[in-house]
Amino acid sequence: MLNGRTVAVVFLIGIWIAGPSLAQQRTLADDWNDYLHFCKIGRFDLAKGYAQAILDSNPDPVRLLELSQANPQGYDLAMRVVDTSRDTELASLAKQLLGVIEQGRFELRSDPQVIVDEIARLSTTIRGKMNAIRRLKDSGEYAIPFMLDAIADPARRDELDNLLEALPQIGRNAIRPLTAALQMSNDAVKAEVIRALGQIGYPQSLPYLKYVVEKDASVELRNLAAQSIQKIDPRMSNAPAAAMFFQLAEKYYYHDESLAPQEGPAFANIWFWDPDAERLIREEVDRAYFNELMAMRCCEWSLKADEQFGLSIGLWLAAFFKAEATGLPMPEYFGPQHASALTYARTAGPEYLQQTLLRGLNDQNAAVALGAAEALATNAGENSLLYTVGPAQPMLQALSFSDRAVRYTAAIAIANAGPRQAFNESRLVVQNLAEALGPQAGAGDWTAELAEEYAMRAVEALLKVGVSRNPVIDLSLAQSALIAATKGQNHDLQVLASQTLAYLSSPDAQRAIAEAALSDDYEMDVRIEAFASLANSAKLHGSLLADPTVNQIYELTGSDETDPDLRAAAAAAYGALNLPSQKVKNLILDQSQS
Repeated sequence: MLNGRTVAVVFLIGIWIAGPSLAQQRTLADDWNDYLHFCKIGRFDLAKGYAQAILDSNPDPVRLLELSQANPQGYDLAMRVVDTSRDTELASLAKQLLGVIEQGRFELRSDPQVIVDEIARLSTTIRGKMNAIRRLKDSGEYAIPFMLDAIADPARRDELDNLLEALPQIGRNAIRPLTAALQMSNDAVKAEVIRALGQIGYPQSLPYLKYVVEKDASVELRNLAAQSIQKIDPRMSNAPAAAMFFQLAEKYYYHDESLAPQEGPAFANIWFWDPDAERLIREEVDRAYFNELMAMRCCEWSLKADEQFGLSIGLWLAAFFKAEATGLPMPEYFGPQHASALTYARTAGPEYLQQTLLRGLNDQNAAVALGAAEALATNAGENSLLYTVGPAQPMLQALSFSDRAVRYTAAIAIANAGPRQAFNESRLVVQNLAEALGPQAGAGDWTAELAEEYAMRAVEALLKVGVSRNPVIDLSLAQSALIAATKGQNHDLQVLASQTLAYLSSPDAQRAIAEAALSDDYEMDVRIEAFASLANSAKLHGSLLADPTVNQIYELTGSDETDPDLRAAAAAAYGALNLPSQKVKNLILDQSQS
């Protein structure tokens, strides 16, 4: 039973939602305060009603932020509800409320008019400047384009000292837009950006500053950049920019916390310099692959610094594969004609692909390892596949990887390359190919369609091993799997398995081919192809069949009721068996009309 107080509150919530005129009797502040009150006293049923009422009212995020800031203890309580409440419905509503508050925080800190006003306030009173710096610091990266605009504006020279004092105080969140702004052509403003980066003091600025030292046409700017490097970390003064960019890319790739994007909404910003507008622009990207995209950009800068720095190519490919693995569309700045990671990988040399593969294997990242392995499988030969990276041979390591797609792809690639030099892992090649042929239950992303695709690729690779009489890969280890494949439901797989079995000097292999050829359970085209495989087997190894099977073939060959195409195929196989002439004589005489 609800008590009188509960009934009254529920009634108030109901009329707030139901009637616009009555809703005016309550304010957002009333509902927020009552929500916090009922959370505090443990009346979660009522707290949920007020939380839902707030959300249904489509509240102004900035206003809700202001209410939360006016009551810090209440805001802390709301956060505890999300983390500790056993009422999942209440926790979900509380999380949505905090999301609205965070949206308000973002809107406030990124509002261009608010930022412009705070920049103007830098040049008022001492107290005004202190408050403006504090608020611009809260705006972080969003303040930088407007501050650089003001610094570059000749009409605002009287504000310059205050602007330059405030710029480095924005702190770490200013680094990404500031480093992007180093591409500007205004040397005077660029000099101030270089000084600010040195004063901010974070090491992520170092490769960009060293790039200025190595590439900029201005001696003054090169000297300023060298001085800023000395302020941040004197030990890095002699390090090349390409290597420093590569190290920064690795930190992004492995999600170093010091490089996390500014707190706020679900997106993060990647900054670019627009040379036409002479202004910073930003591209919003999903946080799920922000780090990978930044790793790619750092690799690109590494190659701009030194086009021979090949390590950055391998890392760029790994980051691209990792970004694609999120399943998100690539960012708009890629453009509609931007190729896929696999396309770029297929154009890369084996040295870089092996680097990418080794990184994927070491990190247990199946998406990266598979992407590199697939690219190697497309066009790499024996030397490329067995390439050594330090003490490791990545493709051979891939044969034992935890993800079966990676294992199978590695095995297919090596088999197709036709290695002629023995290696210890050759048995693993056949074992993986045989496993790919077998029936596999779908689990997770391993669908029936994917299993069938790998089975076909595996049997094609095994057939190539047989045709080439490969001396390294022992085809006989796959015999059981090949025989089982001839009994499966995939007609193409049945045909290819029979063709592959023909290269095995084994009675069991030849009998399996004959069974497929003779059985009425198989489709006609499969049987005809099986007889062709039996003929090939007989040419290579002679007859390994028992007499009853030979008699079955003879009877099929001599019967007028046999399909003409099947009869012809059976006759070709029978002849290839090179049996004693008595049978052939009987066949000729049986059809004689004399």
